[in-house]
Amino acid sequence: MAGAERMAQLIGSLEGPDISRASTPGGDWSKGIGGANGMDVDTQSRGRPRTFPYFSYLPYETETQEEREENLNTCLKHLYIAVSAGDFAPGAVHWTREIRGWLSLKFDLPGRTRIKLVKLYYELALAPGLDYLVAERFASMFMVLTKRKHYLRPGKDLTLDWRPLFRELKQFVLPSESGGSSPPNIKRNIRTLTKLCTFAQLYFDPQEIPAMLDEFLPYFSTSFSEGAYVVVGLLNLLLPTNPAPPEKTELQPQHYLPTFFHLWSLVNRSKIFDVHFVDILSRLARDSLSAAHIPFSQYGIFTSEQSSYVFTAVLRLVEIPVGQATSPYSSTVDLGAGLAVMLDRDQRKHPIAHHIARWIVMSLSPACLEHEDSILSKLEGLIQAVETFFHPSNSGGWTKYLSQLVYYLADFFVMRWNRERSGEMDIPEERRLTDPLKRRFVLCLREVIFMGIFAKSGTAMNFSLSTLQSLAYLEPNLILPGALQRIYPAMQGLVEVHRTISSIRALHMLSKIMARTKGYRCHVTSLLGLALPGIDANDLEKTLHTLSYIQGVSYTVPFYDLSKAKKVAGAPSSSDGTSTPAEERDTDIGLAMEWITEQVERLENAGANVEIDYNKTLTDEDEELILRSSTAGLAEFLGSFLGRVFTLLENLPDASRVRSGSPEENIANTLPAALTPLLASLSPELFDMALDKIANFVTNHVIHQARDAMAYICNGLVKVNPEKTLKRLLPHLLAGIRSEIDDNGAGSTRTTGSEVLPRDRALVWNISLLSMCVVHVGDAVLAWKDELFDIAEYMQRKCRGIPTVHVSNFIHHLLLNLTVTYTIDYSIYEKDELEKGLTAQSWGRIVDPKKLNVRWHKPSEEEIDFAVRLFESQCKSAINALVDLTQPNPHINRDGTGKDWSDEVSRNLVLLRLLISGVSVLFDPRHEGIPETDDISLAEEDAMDTEGIDDDAGLGEAEDEDVKPTFVYETGYPLKRDSANYRLIHDLRQQAGETLHKVHKFLIEKQEDDVPCFNSLYNAYRSWFIDVGIERSAHILDRVSRLLHADVHAFKLSGLRKEYPRPLLVRRANVYHLQRLRHNANPRPKTELDKLLLLDLAESSVSLYTEIRRTAQTANESAVKCVLGARPLVIPPLLDALVKAVDENDYPRIKGAMFSLLFGSLAKTISRDWRFTPTLIKAFIEVTGADKPSVQKLAANATFQIMDMGKPLERMVILDRDAVEAISFAVREDEHDSVQEKANKRRDFIKAKRSRIEGKKAALCKELIEIGQTAHWKKVSRTAAIIVNLGMRYDTIASEPMIDLFTKGSIDPHPSLRGLYAGAMVGIFSLIQTRAITCHSYEKYLLAEEELPDKITVPTKADDPNWTKQYLASFAKSEAKYYVDFDYPGWLVWNKTMPAFLPDAPPLNYDEVENNARAQIGKLLDRHWFSTYFAYMKQEPRDRGADRFRMSSAVMLTHAFELVFEGMATATFEDIKDLTQSVYGDGSDKHQHRATAEIMGALLTCAPERAPAQRTEIWEYAFPIIRSIFQDGLTPENSSYWTTFLHVVLQSKDPRRSWPLVDWLASFRLDLNSNAAFKESSKIQLLQQCILDAGWHFQLEKPIVEDFMQHLDHPYKGVREAMGQTIAAIHRTRYHESYPSVESLIKAQKEASSIGIRPYEPSPEYSSTIKEVFTRLDKWRHERPVGQQTPSSYTSGGKTVLLWLDATLSSYECIQLVKFFPDVFMQELLHMMDIKEDPELQSLAYHVFRHLPNIPHRQGEDEDFINALIRIGRTAASWHQRLRILINIQALYFRRLFLMSEKQQQALFDCVSAMLGDVQLEVRLGAATTLSGMIRCSPVEFRDRTVEALKNKYTNMLAKNPLPRKRIPGTPTPEHNKLFLVRHAAVLGLGALIQAFPYLSPPPAWLAEVLATLARKASADSGMVGKSVKSVLADFKKTRQDTWHVDVKAFKEDQLEDLEGVLWKSYFA
Repeated sequence: MAGAERMAQLIGSLEGPDISRASTPGGDWSKGIGGANGMDVDTQSRGRPRTFPYFSYLPYETETQEEREENLNTCLKHLYIAVSAGDFAPGAVHWTREIRGWLSLKFDLPGRTRIKLVKLYYELALAPGLDYLVAERFASMFMVLTKRKHYLRPGKDLTLDWRPLFRELKQFVLPSESGGSSPPNIKRNIRTLTKLCTFAQLYFDPQEIPAMLDEFLPYFSTSFSEGAYVVVGLLNLLLPTNPAPPEKTELQPQHYLPTFFHLWSLVNRSKIFDVHFVDILSRLARDSLSAAHIPFSQYGIFTSEQSSYVFTAVLRLVEIPVGQATSPYSSTVDLGAGLAVMLDRDQRKHPIAHHIARWIVMSLSPACLEHEDSILSKLEGLIQAVETFFHPSNSGGWTKYLSQLVYYLADFFVMRWNRERSGEMDIPEERRLTDPLKRRFVLCLREVIFMGIFAKSGTAMNFSLSTLQSLAYLEPNLILPGALQRIYPAMQGLVEVHRTISSIRALHMLSKIMARTKGYRCHVTSLLGLALPGIDANDLEKTLHTLSYIQGVSYTVPFYDLSKAKKVAGAPSSSDGTSTPAEERDTDIGLAMEWITEQVERLENAGANVEIDYNKTLTDEDEELILRSSTAGLAEFLGSFLGRVFTLLENLPDASRVRSGSPEENIANTLPAALTPLLASLSPELFDMALDKIANFVTNHVIHQARDAMAYICNGLVKVNPEKTLKRLLPHLLAGIRSEIDDNGAGSTRTTGSEVLPRDRALVWNISLLSMCVVHVGDAVLAWKDELFDIAEYMQRKCRGIPTVHVSNFIHHLLLNLTVTYTIDYSIYEKDELEKGLTAQSWGRIVDPKKLNVRWHKPSEEEIDFAVRLFESQCKSAINALVDLTQPNPHINRDGTGKDWSDEVSRNLVLLRLLISGVSVLFDPRHEGIPETDDISLAEEDAMDTEGIDDDAGLGEAEDEDVKPTFVYETGYPLKRDSANYRLIHDLRQQAGETLHKVHKFLIEKQEDDVPCFNSLYNAYRSWFIDVGIERSAHILDRVSRLLHADVHAFKLSGLRKEYPRPLLVRRANVYHLQRLRHNANPRPKTELDKLLLLDLAESSVSLYTEIRRTAQTANESAVKCVLGARPLVIPPLLDALVKAVDENDYPRIKGAMFSLLFGSLAKTISRDWRFTPTLIKAFIEVTGADKPSVQKLAANATFQIMDMGKPLERMVILDRDAVEAISFAVREDEHDSVQEKANKRRDFIKAKRSRIEGKKAALCKELIEIGQTAHWKKVSRTAAIIVNLGMRYDTIASEPMIDLFTKGSIDPHPSLRGLYAGAMVGIFSLIQTRAITCHSYEKYLLAEEELPDKITVPTKADDPNWTKQYLASFAKSEAKYYVDFDYPGWLVWNKTMPAFLPDAPPLNYDEVENNARAQIGKLLDRHWFSTYFAYMKQEPRDRGADRFRMSSAVMLTHAFELVFEGMATATFEDIKDLTQSVYGDGSDKHQHRATAEIMGALLTCAPERAPAQRTEIWEYAFPIIRSIFQDGLTPENSSYWTTFLHVVLQSKDPRRSWPLVDWLASFRLDLNSNAAFKESSKIQLLQQCILDAGWHFQLEKPIVEDFMQHLDHPYKGVREAMGQTIAAIHRTRYHESYPSVESLIKAQKEASSIGIRPYEPSPEYSSTIKEVFTRLDKWRHERPVGQQTPSSYTSGGKTVLLWLDATLSSYECIQLVKFFPDVFMQELLHMMDIKEDPELQSLAYHVFRHLPNIPHRQGEDEDFINALIRIGRTAASWHQRLRILINIQALYFRRLFLMSEKQQQALFDCVSAMLGDVQLEVRLGAATTLSGMIRCSPVEFRDRTVEALKNKYTNMLAKNPLPRKRIPGTPTPEHNKLFLVRHAAVLGLGALIQAFPYLSPPPAWLAEVLATLARKASADSGMVGKSVKSVLADFKKTRQDTWHVDVKAFKEDQLEDLEGVLWKSYFA
């Protein structure tokens, strides 16, 4: 087979990538044929071609496709060998890294290979037994391979199995299933698993859905709610959402969606559930969109009910505060998620807003336009409802979420729009987005975005600006006018600053769209002019944004004055030969000015929803005239722009530190970024003007703090036109430098500190500018080569002090410029286009990334010669100087007084460093070392042989893991391998290295405290090592990529590929070249000199001086990465230094050595290389004794790493052979045998190495145990932690001395040691147990296959209708055939079988190893051990947090007691009884109780496993003690211990196991004669704990409930609270669904409705109970005399009931009570709130009352509730009740926006507007607020109708009820009062209308009219009416401060006058 594949591959590579072949090798790919265009998956490497042809733009020939694939196959071959040999780390990891490197060079992986690799890495990432850190590397590779969806089509090309992933997740979230603990070295990171799910989910097979549901759903249970959360989390992570084959109808989403909605409604008020389900549904929507066979309507693939349900959830998720209502979520519900929290996706990477937007946009289709109600109309309703929350003055927790939501909405829409247009998303025609749909979508988001861009929070503003860009892209004519309408006033300075900044940023985001949209592009020039004042030294933030805007424009618009444009040849001249006046006119800027002024006015007067379509109003000719005329202003713009930049530079403050991220520094970085594109897009005339201005400025000014910025600007000039600029600038600069040095004596002496002296500033200014003028500018500098060479010599000769650094920098730049390959192409247009001349059509043109002609700079012979000459002369002078300075008597004295010597040395070192990195490209990484061989395998063979198995090396890796073939790709290396220059360059590098070594030796001997010298020396070392082939020390690739990324950001739009301006595409090509260079900079073989220098660095890494240490460590870290085998070389000297320093307590050196060894890349090598590890661990333990906090802190941080070194190696990894064999196709036929042999050889080597290392570990462990027995506790505590990892193994459990140490240590006097050892003991016990459960087989252990002797599988009789009843009834009897410990079987659905446990289990069978260990422990567990241990348990804990029932003690004792009962321990049960008695003592102290509870917990936990006789004995002893304590011994301070004790004994166990306890607790009855309230309440709490733990298995509830119901009015508060919660707990656990099978569940839900059956229907008994209770309350209320101060039956009973209701309503089963809201609850609650004598009752009732509107009702269930609200609101006698009803009306209205019928909405409006006329003032005001809130969130059509109706109604009320002319003195008559009420109602109603639109700008016409009416008619009223009018008007003005200049225009003259009469006191009256 392999041969055939190989042939196919060769043919494929010959035929080229785009020829389709009919035959495909291999049968399993039949599905894959016929991809997009009948292409064959084998030759096709990706679903769509690359956008950017990376290879063809490089300035050199690249390798062929064959070579690339050959290299890939080599990698695959080695990967295959490594995996087959079990060499995962370093082997497989290394080859994985190589393949990633290969991919990162944009090479195309053949589709077939990709599939095999994906399967292999999926297998590796989840392989049982693999070290988790290694598995993470494989997992991340899996993600890289599946990251882009278009490489592999799910189902067609690749299907993965979900089970391995589920198996891993199960260990985390369903641990009770497996029972045992999973091995510590195989614990994975749960985050990695959830990320894996995200990537793998696409490729799961949709036909597996039924299997998944069968697997997950049985675990669903709310009785123990963690189960419910786990199931939903798993569904979200694993359920495939791809469409299944059309013929399988049972896999259509609507088949199982009702069940999902049903599960959703089983857990109400939970945010986690909402998030999970919205996520699942949104993925379903996305993936089903393209499947034609899935029905699709105006609701997408959902139904109307489903979409309303989801929108209601979306409204909940926004968590917007409504009036006084509480949050729709209950905080207590999600606490029940428990372990399921681990299944959440990372909220930062998958924000909930993203899911919602995806769900909405992927469900849109043209069908939305045809129907009145649709996803689109609901979206409009949603945005409408929350619109006011977008306004900047209304910010809060929701701001980010809302702006994110809108951003994702627009983003998804744009993506879908673009991908549908480009054919990337293949969607049935009738679902495609259309123009009308797009228009309506944009209109829906437009208003909120115009508010959002002015947001106060930065994040919200960023989101809004990006949204603005997306919307403008979709509909420029709808968005741009509105944007300009807001931007013009802001730019003209009419509003405050932050609006101006937002406007400039908005312009930046819109620049690309404006430049290419007809009509709007005419605005660009004038907007540029308006933006100029933004460059302002006083407001740097604004300056930054202005510069970015100008940069954005210059990338899309040519700065050419087109007004004088020559007529293009061939343009039709006017027909009659006379020239038309228009052409005369086009030379000046006047035309454009006129037009702009006219447009701005038009915008000002246009009002709110302005839309301008220039296509209709302007002819093309006119538009072009205006555009051309507008460009006449560019020259003026450029002039004033440069002027402002100069002013800015003159006023920059001193940059204090380098790279501090200060705004000043940002300016210096942004200026060049903005100026380069600007200068590049200037026309030649404008360029000359700019050059002139800048050159004059540079020669006449020296502004020290603007030096760098100015240098960058000059650099920009030179880059754009090198010849012209150099000619203009260089003569001045060179002359300036000479005159400064000669005439002013600049740079003649050394300087102290880092400040530049005023005398030297002009010199430094000139040098800086000069050095930036010669870098990255191409070969134009050759014309000046002699001058440049001379000035370099001259300055080196003359200068001292700081300027010398700048001189070296200049030389560095010049060298870079000459030797590096880079692009020199900055123009927006291609050459030929510029030569033809630009026209108006050139504006905003999009370039095709496939048709670029990139200009590169490639070093020519002449340049190389010049560079070598310069390098040689400077290098030699530096080397000579250094040699001279380190002579015994140098020419500068070294007499510790002056620092001259030190200055000279460091100056020359700096020069040397910069020289080396300047020509780094010329160094050949392959110089010396490996001979050039074509056949890579040669080197590879040697690699195998170097791994000697002689004793020493066998422990480490073969010379640090790396003599492996490396791949080098062509990068245009400029030198010939054997030329003179080549040799010269490398000789000089060698000399430089030797010189550095000499300097190092000299400094160490003579000047060991000379920090500056050492620093520059080690920086030079670093460059010497890493700058080979690419200038690594400058991080050049990172820098360039980051800058490119930042610039591209503004041009990115979803769904478009690289639509960038030309300069950015060119820069992308440059980055690609650098990526290739970086890839080639592989580690190289080490030479003798390398070894010397590395050891120098190691020596100084432990220097006494902090600064020196740090520099040396950094250099060392960088160096070991570049040289093969460097790490094993530097480790021994560092280890010796550490050991020595520890002996001498030499703290600085301890720190140096620890840093180098443990906090860098060496740690990993040490942990793999057991030649070094033991020494390190021993030294580390010694460090513990060091008495210095900083050393201790280091040690503490490193402990984990050290512990990790001791973990067992992988002994066995279980892999699927097929996945591994699949990649063997890379092995050539003739190599098969040799490869197999290599793999076997490698496998044996690894085995031998492993056993040798394990031997070393055991030996080390022995030594450490000896330390552990004698040393100081601090040392011991570190040692113990390490021993645990070193010594515990699956095979041998642990050595005898180790068990001794741990067992005795558990009763050590030192508390923290005791804890450590006890933990280790428990570890040993559980290891013994796990071994026994997994039948002593390591393989079963890895696969988590466990056999519990007592576990059985019971078949269920689910088909029998009475089965569930009988099953539950069995829990009420004490005897059982089998125990059911798990809560989930049968709660939601029955499986065929369920797990259960036998009551009398056979004991575990232990083998010899296990028994020996147990016997040895048992021997030590004598009476003394127990008494000591118990005594410590009784001690008072050291910190407050530890004062609780400690599980650790209970677990430890459980294991110890097991040995006692099996007779393996020395102590007996009698001893234990005695000791326990003495622990409990008299029970007066809480610590006695804690210890007793822990002992009892341990006894009862080990009881179930024992033989019946022993079990009875334990219970007979323990139960009386416990009973007596529960009866009388509980106190407030010890009850929590006993509650936890109960939880430990009962949790997730069958209640029948602890029958005596459960039975006794359940027999509790209230004793009304008892006055010990606490005793009663604590017993009820214990009972409640018991019920919660047993869940729906608790069957003894009947008598308890009856007893409680009779005594609801218990006099004691504590008892009432306990009762209320217990009643709620009992009712909560009564519910279960118990469908016979998953199938029947799905069927039942589907038949019920599209959102499934409504759960939690109250049973008849439950309903009658509730009604009966409330009737009784009613009776008690009437019996209670009004005003009674003392508690009565009514107040007490009421509180009990309220607590019960509160517990139920804030839990997930709250909808159980829905049907009682209207008639039973509401009236009674309102009565309770009226009892002023009992504030507790009042507040409780209010609390419960506010829950009501937040409880989710189904559609149509709310009718009675609404009617009841209306009834009470209109008729209740007490005004308090009427007022409180309003709270709920508003909340209900908002929460149920999508579920209420219009009739109900109308009814609520009528009710509220009627309440405006209430006799009580408070109610009237409340009604007004509620009314405005309701209007605000109503859907548009309904809202407009309502507003119109209400406006007319209230205006007429005012008009018809005028105030009487004369005030009648005396008390007001009833008529007068009535009139007053009517007028107040009308005023409040109109006020509510106005306040409903607080931010609508400009206000609609009716609003102005209403305001005027109020001012005219009612402002003169006395009392409340007049006051209300004034406050309404004042509020109106206050909220309009920002936009008043626009809003004023909405009023007519007379209206304004009326308003001013009331509001603004007029001074002319």
